[in-house]
Amino acid sequence: MNEKVIIISGASRGIGRATALLLAQNGANVVITARNVIELKEVEAEGQGRIVAVPGDVSSEVDMQRVVQTALDRFGRIDAVVNNAGYGVFKNVEDITVDEWDELMNTNVKGTFLLTKAALPTLKAQQSGHIVVVASDVAKRTFAGGALYTASKYAQEAFMGALRKEVRPFRIKVTGVYSGLVDSHFHAKGHGHATSSHYLQSEDMAESMLFILSRPAHVVIDEFMVHPIQQEY
Repeated sequence: MNEKVIIISGASRGIGRATALLLAQNGANVVITARNVIELKEVEAEGQGRIVAVPGDVSSEVDMQRVVQTALDRFGRIDAVVNNAGYGVFKNVEDITVDEWDELMNTNVKGTFLLTKAALPTLKAQQSGHIVVVASDVAKRTFAGGALYTASKYAQEAFMGALRKEVRPFRIKVTGVYSGLVDSHFHAKGHGHATSSHYLQSEDMAESMLFILSRPAHVVIDEFMVHPIQQEY
């Protein structure tokens, strides 16, 4: 990871935060973005000079272009983009509001598209790079009450599949990360609740990201599925 330049969205807490810190500890230069400015700056402060915080909303094209440009201005290149920003709404279909649908899709799907789109011209010009999408195991399955969230993850899955075919001729890797249950703020009961003691930790996911991103240039991990041992799949 020595001096690699990596952009991570949704990096103010949870998987994004843990990944940013671990990559920085391993020698990467990390540009992070999220809407929570205070938490984002706290992660930057912990990065010992290797983390640059750029507050922004992944659903804003202008914001994502600014994140990418900041990485280029500071470091002159981009080696990887980790699309991690996302959240869940879990309701029966008739209880989902139009605003909830639009807002979640804007973050989970449009956000992945916009950050990836902003970085692609640079990655293609370099003839190298890595795009990671933190999806979920529910990109492969559905459940009652999960229509909105699973639809967003299936959309990410389709986006990755087409993108992978587009960019491999440019030697750009695309990796889908499909996690099971993770003990984070994603869940309604919050991080550290007793009911999630057997879940994966954000640090487990960060270790997975480090492994994926540190493979040699000729190796691409197309899909990476990870679960806590107590979760059925």
